[in-house]
Amino acid sequence: MSNVFLISDLHLSHSNILTFLEPDGSNLRSFSSIQEHDEQIIHNWNKVVTNNDKVYVLGDVCFKNIHLENIARLNGTKVLIKGNHDELKPSQYLQYFKDIRACSILDKFLLTHIPIHPDSLSRWKANIHGHLHSNVVKLPDGTPDKRYINVSCEQINYTPIPFETIRGRYA
Repeated sequence: MSNVFLISDLHLSHSNILTFLEPDGSNLRSFSSIQEHDEQIIHNWNKVVTNNDKVYVLGDVCFKNIHLENIARLNGTKVLIKGNHDELKPSQYLQYFKDIRACSILDKFLLTHIPIHPDSLSRWKANIHGHLHSNVVKLPDGTPDKRYINVSCEQINYTPIPFETIRGRYA
């Protein structure tokens, strides 16, 4: 039996991601080079994902088609939920991904890149998303909104998270 994993915001070979800062001034991603960044993501991914597993990548894979070659180094069958930075032609992604979607539904969890509006959440158990990197969707009182699960790399230690782990939180 295969497992299902989720991850978002790989930003492979996107050297500028290493210059992004947190509100406190620290680096969003603390790697000495983009090569170290990419190799760590590839290592972490292949440590938990086998070739029999399925991985939903919730957007922002990379910016240029030459960087897509890193996707071939990642284990598993991959489905891309397009993000705001995934602007290549579908044919280029389909060399490495089994399917490309705007969103997907997995056991009543909505998979998107950008979190959906709270008024649209009532039919779903939760919205699994990326895009926010180290931030989370918050309620008006400032506490995290548990209807949103951010699987950006920064939230999950640059390692795909099993869907069963997320589903278990909502059992």
